[in-house]
Formats: sequence, structure tokens, C-alpha cells
Amino acid sequence: MNDIEMKQQLFRLLKNIAPDTEPENLNPGDNIRQALSIDSFDYLQFIVGVDEKFGIQTPEEDYGKISTLHDLMLYIEKKKK
Repeated sequence: MNDIEMKQQLFRLLKNIAPDTEPENLNPGDNIRQALSIDSFDYLQFIVGVDEKFGIQTPEEDYGKISTLHDLMLYIEKKKK
């Protein structure tokens, strides 16, 4: 999966969690929760969806490491190796 495909999958997951948002307008360095006004419960649902979609497990202590789109994509790539 290339970066474009990964972003598309992440945007779909975000759209499912927060249908009134425009995740495709996120810049790589934007804080996902702040930019899309997602509360902590919805963000947790998003992370669970990411885990299921990409076949990874994200421990709770890593949540703070993946606040931006760029960080999340790097995290997924690292976990999949």
C-alpha cells in the first residue's frame, strides 16, 4: 500500500467517525483531533478502526505519538514491518 492509498483509507475511517468533517483537507502536520474537532471517544474509535484496517495493535501509551496525519502514517508503516 502506498502513501496515497493509506491516506485514502485513513480519510474514510475519519469520515465514518466524524461524517460532518473534511479529513481530506488535513495537512500532514495538523493535529487530527484539533483540526477535525474530534473528541477523545471518537478518536479512540478511529484508532480502533485503524488497528482493524491495517492489522496492527496500538497500545494506549502510543496514542500521544500519533496526533498528526504524518505521525500516524509513519506509525502504521513501522508497525507493519
